[in-house]
Amino acid sequence: MTEPAAAAIPTGIKLHKKSRLLEIAFSDDTHFMYPCEYLRVSVPAGSGQATDIPVHGKRRVEITHLEPQGTESLQLDFDDGFTGNYSWENLQALGVNYERNWQDYLQALRDKGLERGAERAVGGDGKVTIKLLYFIQLAKLAGRDEEEVELPEAVTNVETLLAWLGNRRQGWDEAFAADRVQVTVNKHFAEPFTLVEHGDEVAIVPRQL
Repeated sequence: MTEPAAAAIPTGIKLHKKSRLLEIAFSDDTHFMYPCEYLRVSVPAGSGQATDIPVHGKRRVEITHLEPQGTESLQLDFDDGFTGNYSWENLQALGVNYERNWQDYLQALRDKGLERGAERAVGGDGKVTIKLLYFIQLAKLAGRDEEEVELPEAVTNVETLLAWLGNRRQGWDEAFAADRVQVTVNKHFAEPFTLVEHGDEVAIVPRQL
């Protein structure tokens, strides 16, 4: 008789707060990046929030605290006041089935005429403006140490910001290549997927090659 496969256990958990992503690695070598919105709208059974109306308007929801509950589950506290206990088995299933679950959720919103909420924060004028800080040769290249810039709609994270900067002026593409700079957002080291939003301070420092 074949023994059932052992349940995967978490081997690493990291909250990317600025990007609203929860990263979990499991012992079976699976690895998932969960948007906070996805976890919030995937309400665990027994949470007391079962309803015919999908949880909605949570596009910018954040996880404020997380805490493993023994070896069984992970407690997630969200900034809208909701707290849920997500079993490791449930979390792995949410990761494996993300694409299908997410498309089903979006369809449910369309069927009910509901919205996910605002995509990102904007200023009073409806624009997304950030402060850029340049260092060393980048400051020389830009002709200034800092500037405020209005971001186009397509620039949403560090990766797209660097690509946009590289296209702003002739010769900037190499200087702002992702492998040539280190980026911080609001004084925290950033990753390519780190979100860039209205009011952020983004510092760009050349790497020592």
